[in-house]
Amino acid sequence: MDFEEKVISSKPVYKGPIAQVEEQQVKLPNGKLASREIIHHCKSVAMLAITSGNKMIMEKQWRAPAKRVMLEIPAGKLDDRDDDSPIHAVKRELNEEVRFNAKDIKQLYSFYPSVGISDEYMYLYLVQGLTPVKNKLPRDPGEFLEIDEYSLDEAKQMLKDGQIIDAKTIMAIQYWELMQK
Repeated sequence: MDFEEKVISSKPVYKGPIAQVEEQQVKLPNGKLASREIIHHCKSVAMLAITSGNKMIMEKQWRAPAKRVMLEIPAGKLDDRDDDSPIHAVKRELNEEVRFNAKDIKQLYSFYPSVGISDEYMYLYLVQGLTPVKNKLPRDPGEFLEIDEYSLDEAKQMLKDGQIIDAKTIMAIQYWELMQK
């Protein structure tokens, strides 16, 4: 069966600095018509940052869509400064958010975080060999973070207790657990 939907028409609904929304009319494989709302978002990176003390770095910050403070791994979007290079974005975001450089950077996965509504594409990296930055880059305006380090056992307990509910962070913790075996 051919699952591809054919776009009949599309119209922009909203254009903002981070995301754009488009409404599409599509022809389904069975010939019927349907409507799709798509959020266009730039590519992004996320980092499982492991310290020399074998702890992962996580940050707390308010997330408006979830209407709560989230505990998550460092992450950010690729922008004009990165020249479409995820590695550059990893280095920049590590500096901006958690104030570290990484000696070792390894791509783990790449994926669509919310494939049903958004075309955002995320790269997940393992970063190790962390050293404090000498020159701190400014954080994004309106970005308020609390940074802390957690052992694998602490992270797994926070997962179990429902304190960590962010998909990329869950994925990173599960990878870290597999690394230990």
